Amino acid sequence: MDDKKVKEITDMEVDFAKWYTDVVLKAELIGYTSVKGCMVIRPYGYAIWENIQKILDGMFKQTGHENVCMPLFIPESLLQKEKDHIQGFAPEVAWVTMGGEEKLEERLCVRPTSETLFCDHYKNIVHSYRDLPKLYNQWCSVVRWEKTTRPFLRSREFLWQEGHTLHATEEEAVKETRQMLDIYANMCEEYLAMPVIKGEKTEKERFAGAKQTFTIEALMHDGKALQSGTSHYFGNGFAKAFDIQFTDKDNKLQNPFQTSWGVSTRLIGAIIMCHGDNSGLVLPPAVAPIQAVVIPVAAHKEGVKEKACELCERLSKVCRAKVDLSEQSPGWKYAEYEMKGVPVRIEIGPRDIENNCCVIARRDNGEKQTVQLCDLEQTVQKLLQDIRDNLYNKALLRREQMTYTARNKEEFKDIADNKPGFIKAMWCGDSECEEHIKEEIGVTSRCIPFNADKEHPGDTCVYCGKKAKHLLYFGKAY
Repeated sequence: MDDKKVKEITDMEVDFAKWYTDVVLKAELIGYTSVKGCMVIRPYGYAIWENIQKILDGMFKQTGHENVCMPLFIPESLLQKEKDHIQGFAPEVAWVTMGGEEKLEERLCVRPTSETLFCDHYKNIVHSYRDLPKLYNQWCSVVRWEKTTRPFLRSREFLWQEGHTLHATEEEAVKETRQMLDIYANMCEEYLAMPVIKGEKTEKERFAGAKQTFTIEALMHDGKALQSGTSHYFGNGFAKAFDIQFTDKDNKLQNPFQTSWGVSTRLIGAIIMCHGDNSGLVLPPAVAPIQAVVIPVAAHKEGVKEKACELCERLSKVCRAKVDLSEQSPGWKYAEYEMKGVPVRIEIGPRDIENNCCVIARRDNGEKQTVQLCDLEQTVQKLLQDIRDNLYNKALLRREQMTYTARNKEEFKDIADNKPGFIKAMWCGDSECEEHIKEEIGVTSRCIPFNADKEHPGDTCVYCGKKAKHLLYFGKAY
């Protein structure tokens, strides 16, 4: 085994931030650029995003959503129509003031999100209840002028999808908002093997202009939370601001109700920090660009390369397979594909060929087994499912072990200072109290979980002692 590549990765227990940076660079997921705060998503990193995109896009279309494409630029006057929205994004907005050599009559915002663009379009195409609902989504990049950046987690330009829908009734819109959050949770848990907490954001943490924001929160290896997807219910505030009206079944003019929802390339960061180890990436099979790699051993001997190619061809019918015929040593290749998180490695050499078998190694736990070649496809398919299940169960166990309950202020502070993870506590519902918690305790509210009615670790607020209204998940977050 060639451990040189592994030794180039800082142990996560020593410096988690450095470990993360080492992994994204050594696994060739990103490259740095001359544009400060922006990254190149390299082919291997982009292939992960393509797999996420393919899965989600299929889910969206199954639920009746259509893909559209909106402009990159938003006129300032359009952005100003919804005051809460523009105030929420003002610090992060990038502006275009020149076109060629001429100063623009009106500044153009490089889209940080597209609610206003969709509203401007809706007012031209929605006139009757028969025109509703509008179930739209777009895959694009957005720009937010972040002060502190980190690959995938927070960059000034990033890739995402943003869904935008319009409905005749409040009930339909709220149902849509919850449905899309469920789709995100299903994507994370079933395909990314990453357990999430579903819940509602506090008023202070809501998306700018939203009446309700729902979220999925995942826990990373270091005990920090990562907001992994959000879904927003806007009511009809945007519709009123943009004068979007439709004639209902009683021939009366109404304002429709609106939603938006999105996930981004920060999901790749979530995968790295949820499943990775000190050897590099550990990819969930569903989104791994290569699910199985075939490595010939003693490739210079007669028939070995040919057999390796044959096995790869067979595997390609049941998974994303690759054979590595490069001149690097087998040990170097083992370390390389461990670094890249490939779920399954197949080793084939002269003795294996004689015995009509091969050796299969799992990336998630390092276990090896000898398998008869006639059972190869079936074994690999089963292993890919087993690996997904194992990754999920390990992440779930870690979350359970790193979730604590605080019943008073002293306990709250002690846990926040000494035990990384989620902290469950009762809260009074006051935004001012929430801000004090952030400043003094050093944690932020993550969500009010949907199953909060089942748990009541007290009747009073963990911080101020007033009567409690909600169970809240707190934590330090990316």
